[in-house]
Amino acid sequence: MNKPDAAVQPGFDADRGIRFGATALVVLPDRDTGPRAAPLRDGPGRSADARLAEAVGLAAAINLNVVHQEIVRIRAPSASTLLGKGQIERLAATVAAHDVEVVVVDGALSPIQQRNLEKALKAKVIDRTGLILEIFGERATTREGSLQVELAHLDYQASRLVRSWTHLERQRGGVGFLGGPGETQIEADRRQIRDKMAKLKKELDEVRRTRGLHRDRRAKAPYPVVALVGYTNAGKSTLFNRLTGADVFAENLLFATLDPTMRAVELPGHDKVIVSDTVGFVSALPTQLVAAFRATLEEVTSADLIVHVRDVAHPDSAAQAADVATVLRDLGAIDGGADVEGLLLLTVLNKVDLLDDDARAALLAHLPDATVAVSAASGEGIDALRRTIAAYLQRSSRVADFALPAGDGRRAAWLYAHGEVIARVDNDDGSATLRARLTPEMAARFAAMTVPAATSHR
Repeated sequence: MNKPDAAVQPGFDADRGIRFGATALVVLPDRDTGPRAAPLRDGPGRSADARLAEAVGLAAAINLNVVHQEIVRIRAPSASTLLGKGQIERLAATVAAHDVEVVVVDGALSPIQQRNLEKALKAKVIDRTGLILEIFGERATTREGSLQVELAHLDYQASRLVRSWTHLERQRGGVGFLGGPGETQIEADRRQIRDKMAKLKKELDEVRRTRGLHRDRRAKAPYPVVALVGYTNAGKSTLFNRLTGADVFAENLLFATLDPTMRAVELPGHDKVIVSDTVGFVSALPTQLVAAFRATLEEVTSADLIVHVRDVAHPDSAAQAADVATVLRDLGAIDGGADVEGLLLLTVLNKVDLLDDDARAALLAHLPDATVAVSAASGEGIDALRRTIAAYLQRSSRVADFALPAGDGRRAAWLYAHGEVIARVDNDDGSATLRARLTPEMAARFAAMTVPAATSHR
């Protein structure tokens, strides 16, 4: 699995890395129902059983062999261990009985809590953030994805130096930039991490500049962009493959797709549409990853149409949809909810083939507006989805004739760059009439530049 360089991972012991197929115990700390309920992660809108199942799925995504899973009720979390003494003793017995190598705690652990739990359980302990970082580290394939994961991992590691150095008085010798006399080991480690992060940020800025140039070129091309978004494992990649004929990795795994992929597809009334498959969202996504992957997720904000893919057969489908909407709002991709007037957001209810007959019939009989039911696996409803996407894209643009005076090359060039010029008539006096398709936003921008003599067409 991808890890930060051992040189900058304080106290890193290669023998303690997560082994492929390692035996694992998954623990979900859950709020007690008492008045002193612990402020643990997630919770509202999801059952504890569903959250535990998701945690087990996350562990399976990095090939951990989950031999035991359980929900641990907590009323008042311990500052030193999160869990109570009796709970730790019971878990330690389970770890010993099953030869557990990794304990996954589906919640946030402080560095001290993580260190103390490892001592008490005699096994490697990772929290939800560490687990997701492990998954992203394994899934990243592009240069940008790898840089983002490593940067996020270092940011996470920097806050957990206390795990490796239990006495801050430990010192190292050396002179100059290698660390002067009296420099503590933890200070040296922090400096190494800061230097490595600064280097990664420079490399990432260069990659992002390249991505920005590609985005600018796409913006100049008269092809609409459709972004598939959704909760992880909702079936986005399977739908992407079904729509485009691509062969993107698509498995029943959380975060099967990490790096964004784009393909061109022909839809009714559109010679070319760019479809983008994006990383799946998840509840309580680590803040380090939100920051690191913001540039990648911002691809969504420039899309002409956002297609929200939902696993309609999942018991927490509604809660997952709320999580996705929260991320989209944070990114500025949507403002408010899915019912905002004029918002180009289409909902696709995927995996209808997994519903029983009664639930399926009820769903199809009462589909909300701006919603299409499909099965990306079987192909059911895909033709209807293609027609719906095409209709949505058509709704977002209008064709108009723009009369430009002689010598008005700047605004003519602007129309070519920001719209689809369908036809052009050059007159004897040097003036020209351009018939172009523009989105409402681009049309408003052009109107601010000039007031053309236009005749609207649909």
